[in-house]
Amino acid sequence: MGCGKSSIGKLFCRISHCDFIDLDEEIERRRGQSVKEIFAEGGERLFRSLELETLKIVLDSHGDELRKTVLSLGGGTLTTPEAASIIGEKTVCIYLRANTDTLVDNLYKYPGERPMLGDSQSDMDSLRAKIEEMMARRSNIYESAADWTIDIDGKTYPDIAREIDAVIWLSGKGKGTKD
Repeated sequence: MGCGKSSIGKLFCRISHCDFIDLDEEIERRRGQSVKEIFAEGGERLFRSLELETLKIVLDSHGDELRKTVLSLGGGTLTTPEAASIIGEKTVCIYLRANTDTLVDNLYKYPGERPMLGDSQSDMDSLRAKIEEMMARRSNIYESAADWTIDIDGKTYPDIAREIDAVIWLSGKGKGTKD
C-alpha cells in the first residue's frame, strides 16, 4: 500500500502493450460498492473473501492471455494463504519494496480511500506507526511470494516500469532481487 502499484502498473502496460487490471477496482465493479463500503458492511473478513473470489475469476477468465496482463493486487491480498498460493502458481509476482519513509510520504500526500489505515492517515506519526505495524506483519509474506523484488526508493515511476520490463523479459519466472 502506497508504493505506486497501480500507477506503475499502468505505465508498465503502456510500455509493454499489455492489459491492466486493478484487483480492488474489479472487486468494486463486481460488487457495486467501493472498498470502503465493503469494509463498512462486513469488515476485512468480507473484503478478503470477495478479494479471493475475484482473484480466482480474473485469473481463470484470462487463461492464455494472462501472460499479457498486469494484475495490481491490494496490499493485503497475499495475506490470504490461498490467494498467495494462487498467485505463486499462476503469475510472476513482483514486490515493489519501499522503505517506511517512502510509504508514509506517498500515503500522506495521496491518502485515497484506504480502510486498513483507518484514522491513522490524519497525522504523520499515526500513519508511520500503522505502516510499521503492517509491514512487520506483511514484509516476509511479500518477500516469500515474490518472484522478483524491486526496490523503488528514490526512483521515478518510468524508471521502475522500465526495470520491471527488463526483469520480466530477461527472467522468465525466477527468484531474484533487482536494486
